[in-house]
Amino acid sequence: MTLQTIHTPSYVVDEELLIKNLEILKHVMDETGCRILLAQKCFSMFSVYPLIGNYLNGTTASGLFEAKLGKEHMGGETHVYAAAFREDEIDEILEVCDHIVFNSFSQWERFKEKALKSGKECGLRINPQCSTQEGHEIYDPCAPFSRMGITKEQFREELLEGISGLHFHTLCEQNSDALVTTLEAFEEQFGPYLYQMKWVNFGGGHHITRDDYDRDTLIKTIKQIREKYEVEVYLEPGEAVALNAGTLVSTVLDIVHNGMDIAILDTSAACHMPDVLEMPYRPPIIGGKLPGENPYTYRLAGPTCLSGDVIGDYSFEKPLQVGDRVIFCDMAIYSMVKNNTFNGMNLPHIAWKEKNKDSITIIKEFGYMDFKNRLS
Repeated sequence: MTLQTIHTPSYVVDEELLIKNLEILKHVMDETGCRILLAQKCFSMFSVYPLIGNYLNGTTASGLFEAKLGKEHMGGETHVYAAAFREDEIDEILEVCDHIVFNSFSQWERFKEKALKSGKECGLRINPQCSTQEGHEIYDPCAPFSRMGITKEQFREELLEGISGLHFHTLCEQNSDALVTTLEAFEEQFGPYLYQMKWVNFGGGHHITRDDYDRDTLIKTIKQIREKYEVEVYLEPGEAVALNAGTLVSTVLDIVHNGMDIAILDTSAACHMPDVLEMPYRPPIIGGKLPGENPYTYRLAGPTCLSGDVIGDYSFEKPLQVGDRVIFCDMAIYSMVKNNTFNGMNLPHIAWKEKNKDSITIIKEFGYMDFKNRLS
């Protein structure tokens, strides 16, 4: 199969592009001695975990199921953080994970005895209350009234016994200058405590593999923190691992007109690329440009009953026809992990394009029973 013959909709991940990202991340690790983990909340295509594991140190999870997936299919280190852990899951989490990060001192006090008895590394998530992003409060862990992490006001030095690391995650699709700004705030408030820690985790949101990312500053910053505090430095990017490494292939089902031409696809923003509505995010399209830049402009929309199931307005060199393929780029991240079957929409197949080959292999197919088994 090729992009023009594959079943649609399908996510297609490209091995060559994935390896390109992984090699960049490995370079950062080699230059700094830091440890990098895959944030599974962004990309959980476990069929390629053995490949990723050849480059990275392991995985990080947001709960029990992700932790088990990373442990089973990649191995290496398995880290977990959750805003609150469940009593009925903590024993298995402590069994599966080697690093457990608690969101509050109350959670730490509640599970401290079990955690220490397990012999695992325990950490605390810190909120330096330093926002470096604009317009995306839904993705800003330092936004006012955030539930994520311990603020300076709530910090309790007397409860640090048994804690071996501090963790912060404040970024979202940002460059290294935002990390530098965050670290200044973090060190000012919590720096003295790092001297008694074994490790510090810079979290995710680092767009390390983006073309314009300043990796020299990142490398310099990691080295400075490692040397100053004599700690291990972790990063847990998700997007940087699979950034621009996947596409979502769709087909035009119909074209209608209501003030403008509207192409209805077999791909739904609401079901198959939720970040388009939530972020909001405008995915690039092969051959598609901004409205008016090419002769023919269309609104691309999904087939569901949601009026707002709209992907965006794009222009093309030629008129779209029923049956044409529309290929969305940068669709490996926050797509498979967030999709749903609203309206009974089928989930896109998951496919793999091997390096140096034109053909594409279907890794996973979905159908009616996948929809039905989520219900009762």
